[in-house]
Amino acid sequence: MSTADSALALYKGSLFHERRIAPKYQFRYRIFSVLADIDRLDEAAKTHRLFSHNRFNLVSLYDRDHGPKDGSALRPWIDQHLHKAGIDLAGGRVLLLCYPRILGYVFNPLSVWFCYHADGSLRAVLAEVRNTFNEWHGYLLHEAGQPMEPPIRDKADKVFHVSPFLPKQGHYRFRILPPDARYGVTVNWHETAEADTPALIAVQTAERVGGGDKGLLRLFSTVPLMTLKVIFAIHWQALKIWLRGGRFHRKPKPPGTEISG
Repeated sequence: MSTADSALALYKGSLFHERRIAPKYQFRYRIFSVLADIDRLDEAAKTHRLFSHNRFNLVSLYDRDHGPKDGSALRPWIDQHLHKAGIDLAGGRVLLLCYPRILGYVFNPLSVWFCYHADGSLRAVLAEVRNTFNEWHGYLLHEAGQPMEPPIRDKADKVFHVSPFLPKQGHYRFRILPPDARYGVTVNWHETAEADTPALIAVQTAERVGGGDKGLLRLFSTVPLMTLKVIFAIHWQALKIWLRGGRFHRKPKPPGTEISG
């Protein structure tokens, strides 16, 4: 079954970060992600014993972890925001790339929504960024409703506080290879829009692996308790930056709108 036909696809890969301003550091971790058709989550749950939608399981995906964050359906929410941006999918698919809950726990620093028109063309990408203060913001990437050719290249002003060791201001540059046999998401943070060299590089890459319950169990065995490791790694890296003299930035108020772009 191709990614285009799947209700749920599995990807195994790595996350790489490199901070190029003092104090400099870099790290790489193994991760795995799910690519879920948001209209077919119940179907995915029915065909997997180890995956559930809005219920505890080895691996699960809860509506309240994404979109409106109140447990309501995801499709009306994304359609509403796309409509505000002048984008009509004509009933096309929306695929959500994210870390799933593992034994009930998840933290997603970045979830990516791929929004396809009924003709199969990609019309928008939503980068949903979350910080450890239970706040989030979305950057909507699009070309005024026109088809987007991969790899997607776009940029946005940073308006949301993520790390206490980076200022809220800055500029993001995105390079995104939509998921198929593999995917790639690169988010570079530049201190200014004019700066050619990024101050921080974040790259997540993965390749599609076998699905079904065997695939879920294999990934859990290979990267056990991954989502707990993600939140631990964030705080561990922050501690190392602080010990090396990283400048601390107080958390500002979140932006007044949940999505920009």
